[in-house]
Amino acid sequence: MEYLLSQGLNMLGQLALCYLVTKQLWTILKGFRIHFLSRVWRTDLRKYGGWAVVTGATDGIGKSYAEELAKRGFDIVLISRTLEKLKNVAKGIEEQTKRKTKVIQLDFTGGPEIYPKVEKELEDLDIGILVNNVGMSYSPEPTMFLNVPDVSQKVTAIMNCNMMSAVQMTAIVLPKMVQRRKGLIINVSSQVGAHPFPLLTIYSATKAFLDYFSRSLHIEYKSKGIVVQSVLPMFVSTNLTQNLPSNLLVKTAPDFVREALNTVGYTHRTNGCLSHSIQGYIINNILSDTLLASKLMEKIAKSVEKSMKEAVQQKKK
Repeated sequence: MEYLLSQGLNMLGQLALCYLVTKQLWTILKGFRIHFLSRVWRTDLRKYGGWAVVTGATDGIGKSYAEELAKRGFDIVLISRTLEKLKNVAKGIEEQTKRKTKVIQLDFTGGPEIYPKVEKELEDLDIGILVNNVGMSYSPEPTMFLNVPDVSQKVTAIMNCNMMSAVQMTAIVLPKMVQRRKGLIINVSSQVGAHPFPLLTIYSATKAFLDYFSRSLHIEYKSKGIVVQSVLPMFVSTNLTQNLPSNLLVKTAPDFVREALNTVGYTHRTNGCLSHSIQGYIINNILSDTLLASKLMEKIAKSVEKSMKEAVQQKKK
């Protein structure tokens, strides 16, 4: 009896090991397909339509999406808060790529009343791609929830900007995409939304919403020819991250976007680039332990807080 029990346990152990090895090999093969084959055989994004709409398009990741999509043959609608910046980015795109642009000045911290203006401006355009990129956090650097200045007002603004904007913009462009049975919606979430992230509590929670919204929407509409991609960057050197110096772990916005766009057609949920996918893979596997997860996230958050405070101090000098 003991012999049979020992043999049974040994067999279970071998099966478990085979499962884990196979799972990791499959993950590596998928990563190779997403980040290497996609560079050779790019998805032809022009099949989705002639215009791309990008929110938060005057800085960082949003600006890079607008510029890269223009290089790939799209006319661009840029939507952001500051008119002067919009005009400058539009001028640069037109001069460098000869593509048409259209600018819409909009403050995404507003409520539902701001979106009829957008719907009217977009109604006659063949929109193939929507990039929901606009987003904001609540301080120059991470901080505790009650330390946020004017916390109630600020939190409402963040939720409107980070969540409502994506939902409302999707509601505007999706009906015609469904009618044409083709379209691509890219929602820029964040890896800090994949796990609870202290000191960026509201930002993390809104990005988690955006990720779940994207994944659910993709399942609902993929049979109708619509692709919804959730992009979860790690750290990218932008104004939001106080322009952290780029290195192996921190990507520049143009480099990140170039790689992220290549993954379209290969995956509907991605960290965007190879470097961030490797980081995300390591973190997600470590974070399978809840206690370790909270400890690690606390350490990362404090490290980020320190780095951003140093960056803020450098700017003041």
